[in-house]
Amino acid sequence: MQLSRVDHSVSPPAVEIPRDYNAGHDLLERNTLRPGKPAFIDALSGEQLTYGELADQAQRFANGLRALGFTPESRVMLAMLDTPEWPVTFLGCILAGVIPVAANTLLTSQDFDFMLRDSRAQGLVVSQALLPAFESLLGKIDTLKTVIVAGGEDSSSNTTLAQLIRASSATKNIANTCADDICFWLYSSGSTGTPKGTVHLHSHLIQTAELYGRAVLGIQESDVVYSAAKLFFAYGLGNALTFPMSVGATTVLLPARPTPAAVFGVLKKYQPTIFYGVPTLYAALLADPARPAKSEIRLRICTSAGEALPAEIGKKWAAEYGCDILDGIGSTEMLHIFLSNRPGQVRYGTTGQAVPGYALRIVADDGHECAAGEIGELQISGPSAALMYWNNRAKTKATFAGEWTKSGDKYTRDADGFYTYGGRSDDMLKVGGIYVSPFEVEACLMTHASVLEVAVIGVLDADELIKPKAYVVFKPGQSATVDELKAHVKQQLAPYKYPRWIEFVSELPKTATGKIQRFKLRQAK
Repeated sequence: MQLSRVDHSVSPPAVEIPRDYNAGHDLLERNTLRPGKPAFIDALSGEQLTYGELADQAQRFANGLRALGFTPESRVMLAMLDTPEWPVTFLGCILAGVIPVAANTLLTSQDFDFMLRDSRAQGLVVSQALLPAFESLLGKIDTLKTVIVAGGEDSSSNTTLAQLIRASSATKNIANTCADDICFWLYSSGSTGTPKGTVHLHSHLIQTAELYGRAVLGIQESDVVYSAAKLFFAYGLGNALTFPMSVGATTVLLPARPTPAAVFGVLKKYQPTIFYGVPTLYAALLADPARPAKSEIRLRICTSAGEALPAEIGKKWAAEYGCDILDGIGSTEMLHIFLSNRPGQVRYGTTGQAVPGYALRIVADDGHECAAGEIGELQISGPSAALMYWNNRAKTKATFAGEWTKSGDKYTRDADGFYTYGGRSDDMLKVGGIYVSPFEVEACLMTHASVLEVAVIGVLDADELIKPKAYVVFKPGQSATVDELKAHVKQQLAPYKYPRWIEFVSELPKTATGKIQRFKLRQAK
């Protein structure tokens, strides 16, 4: 009899959630006994929003939406900077049964036009600073009826969020939703094409908070958290809203870009105990000559997602700051991290083990489940899987296969249940008939003292055979020759894996989440 290679969690498969359930109401009700505690702090202005104020303003916004004619299951796009107004509007929509559609604030007017039309959003809440990107669209989209401007008191012809909240009743009125109702949408980052509207249910937020936030991170009421990933990302939404609110912790929000100077400024001024980052940011932080000493910050735990964390970066961070980075992988489709290293069980160079409550399997190209050490596509089964991609039946069927969600990531699993990333399925290289993981070559180059970032793609040689090519970004003031870097790889990896070509560049193309867009490198080669 063949043994199952599915990696099932030993913990209960999911959190017990009643049928009648509203996610916004749950998160707010958990904090009724701490009304004076800061829930969210704006790192730039110093403005604080307490849990009591959050509950009051979210309910007023919900009632304001009703007064404007919004009905349950109608949609409102949120294009907002990370300020305390973001959770007010997100939770207020959910309280009213209205579906918030979180938008990436770094996109173009063309992208916003597509998302507004695709979602058929009847409302738009937009930060004053982002309004110029929408001005050419207003009045041209039939379904968009109401525009609410956040971050100011004066907005000419548009209602402001502050005005709407002040004018609305605080009477408690919770939409009669159930756990399996549609709760919110997130648009995928569009790293390989047009963004996809990913539809999530009311039950999903608290599932990720309990299974990852509590069971893996061990987040507590006493924690102060800061996420470099913004609230409109699945990763940032859990990090900075769902997880801290589930236990009554405090979140620091940064409306500005998370540059090394800005991130270290937050870590020094507000003293977060949990920091959520991405690999490219950790590399930049470690390369910053102005980085603070360990004694100036008080982190107890850090996480990384978006792309696999190179082992060298994790080890350097732990050595410098005495705090491990828990590398994990999540997705917009699964809402948050389902595979992760854990405190006290970190193996740098791996993505860790299955998060409690999730089942994982690795499937080969021919459909069979892989044995230990065999590379294949990682697939996930868990209680936070999205319902579908909106208006995209073909991609829904291709990604959501019954109880399993296809990640599009190549992985291997060892006998101890630790998973090692092999690259995106469409990034894998076949060199001399043998699969080569671009991430393995990248991770090797990252161990060179002069290298800050690197991306590897496949390029045809003179015989029209695929060989690896590397794009390298050096640390400030440092360099190396092509021959030195090739020799560095040859010393550590099998000979056929070394990059035949190396190109030095000032930066790599990335999505707003920090993921390297290798397809752009392939297009430009």
